[in-house]
Amino acid sequence: QLSEDVERVSENPAEEREEEMEVNEDSSSAILPDGELGTTTPSLRFSKTCLKNVFSVILLFIYLLLMAVAVFLVYQTISDFREKLKHPVMSVTYKEVSLYDAPGIAFYPGKARLLSCKHHYYDHIPPLINPGQPGDIECTTQRINYTDPFTNQTMKYALVVQGPRDVKKRELVFLQFHLNETDQDFSAIDYLLFSSFQEFVSSPEKAKFMKDCESSYSSWKFSGGFRTWVKMSLVKTKEEDGSETVEFKQETSVVNYIDQRTNPRSDQLFFVVFEWKDPFIQTVQDIITANPWNMIALLCGIFLALFKAADFAKLSVKWMIKIRRRHLKRTRQVTNHIS
Repeated sequence: QLSEDVERVSENPAEEREEEMEVNEDSSSAILPDGELGTTTPSLRFSKTCLKNVFSVILLFIYLLLMAVAVFLVYQTISDFREKLKHPVMSVTYKEVSLYDAPGIAFYPGKARLLSCKHHYYDHIPPLINPGQPGDIECTTQRINYTDPFTNQTMKYALVVQGPRDVKKRELVFLQFHLNETDQDFSAIDYLLFSSFQEFVSSPEKAKFMKDCESSYSSWKFSGGFRTWVKMSLVKTKEEDGSETVEFKQETSVVNYIDQRTNPRSDQLFFVVFEWKDPFIQTVQDIITANPWNMIALLCGIFLALFKAADFAKLSVKWMIKIRRRHLKRTRQVTNHIS
């Protein structure tokens, strides 16, 4: 301790002089005739020093607690970031359009025959004049034969019709089919929806195009003797590799058709209507909610707080050691002076 004091005096002579002046004042007060004053002043100073030390220890523990909390926050932040990377969130956005790209509607009528096809607007479908008789076909149609993509042996016949485009005018396509006879207890026609009729028309290999569509999209049915109303909505899904897939959602309502033809018939009539449900294209994609820049900023703030807390704790310990040494030195000087 003496060697440390000598080094400290050599380093800080001005501070030592101040301490000596304080010690002289303390010693002068200690040898006053009134003994009570000399005995009270050191005890008061000792109690103040003790309180300062206790307060410093409390502060030190508080900052150590804050450091532990900061370390826990760092661990929790990194764990949450890794968890969000593993579990992306599905994001759904809606884009409003006035015109859709005309979809393709592929029918598989079998023995049934297309009687009429027309585009109507504002949901107004005039009554049929000669149901069951051939009428006007105002739709753009294509006929295609291709092999079944699942068996590669069966030939399939598809009638592809251009779907509605103008969603603001509530454009719809109304089709009528006729089936003269059937060997089944019920009769239905399969149909398939794909995203772009123009892609089908411009495709150099239409058979391959239809095979790919049948492999990728679901097929539905509509029954004979009813008027089936199909309202379509378009859903685009963005994959992780950047590719985009398109599928249709549909709402179907079925209304019974009252056959008012005079003679009882054994044939079946099919009526189906296609229109868009709303002008919104739904886009679905997976997004990662974890933002690396936010995490980096939070970690920088936490580490800065840790360094500040460590620096304060180091200064607090040095200050406590300094106060303790000064107190011991003053006590020793007063004791030597009295003796």
